[in-house]
Amino acid sequence: MESAAAREARGAEAPRQPAPSPAPSEPPAAPRARPRLVFRTQLAHGSPTGKIEGFTNVRELYAKIAEAFGIAPTEILFCTLNSHKVDMQKLLGGQIGLEDFIFAHVRGETKEVEVTKTEDALGLTITDNGAGYAFIKRIKEGSIINRIEAVCVGDSIEAINDHSIVGCRHYEVAKMLRELPKAQPFTLRLVQPKRAFDMISQRSRSSKCPVEAKVTSGRETLRLRSGGAATVEEVPTEFEEEASRKVDDLLESYMGIRDPELASTMVETSKKTVSVQEFARRLDSVLGEFAFPDEFVVEVWAAIGEAREACG
Repeated sequence: MESAAAREARGAEAPRQPAPSPAPSEPPAAPRARPRLVFRTQLAHGSPTGKIEGFTNVRELYAKIAEAFGIAPTEILFCTLNSHKVDMQKLLGGQIGLEDFIFAHVRGETKEVEVTKTEDALGLTITDNGAGYAFIKRIKEGSIINRIEAVCVGDSIEAINDHSIVGCRHYEVAKMLRELPKAQPFTLRLVQPKRAFDMISQRSRSSKCPVEAKVTSGRETLRLRSGGAATVEEVPTEFEEEASRKVDDLLESYMGIRDPELASTMVETSKKTVSVQEFARRLDSVLGEFAFPDEFVVEVWAAIGEAREACG
């Protein structure tokens, strides 16, 4: 029988081989840095090209453009994407394609017109720039305003009867105009955008546009929000585009305004609800300042449902 001493001696003759050291692991991959979002911009009436970045909402965007060209942010009435013309189908709303070119339309001449309201509706569709200026997005053919040659699409409404409306939202301005009494003249003080030479004779009028033009050119867009930081998102789906278009049409029909970003927000809100009652409650919590009437909310819910069915 082998003694413990012999076993110990044999173990000393054949020492245990050390375990191989593990292969060095690869360092963890660094998170992919998001590229800087730099946008090209010009003044619509003509200027060198500037570059802007680092904005999260429309007011900051205007401040960056103003800084690039040495002007005050309040000089900017609105912006269009990929066109220097006063083209309301190219109007900058809440989304900018990552390759879009931004044209800023600045204050031009001020003019005053006297209007007599002979019908309930003036034939104006109002929108705003998100930074304090409401302006004319559409003029209905055959309407009261259509017969006044001095009033043009793109004109900013600065005052009604010498009462300044700078800082008012589009729906507030539309409400003021609706509530003006019939057969009593009133005065509009308007500011037209400064125009390039090739735009001097332009006077755009439209009662209805078949579809708002899609201005995004890449697969992603920068979405500007009135509250919170801007986010880079995929371009809207077919359903989101169709539903937003339907809601924007209803906004014009009920309230006399066009606002693709507001329409988009309402569509987003609908995704989190399963009934029209829940949808109405969420709208009140998110967009309570608009005080949407119940029949309008029901029509919006139905329109979004129709868009969802149509797009599968």
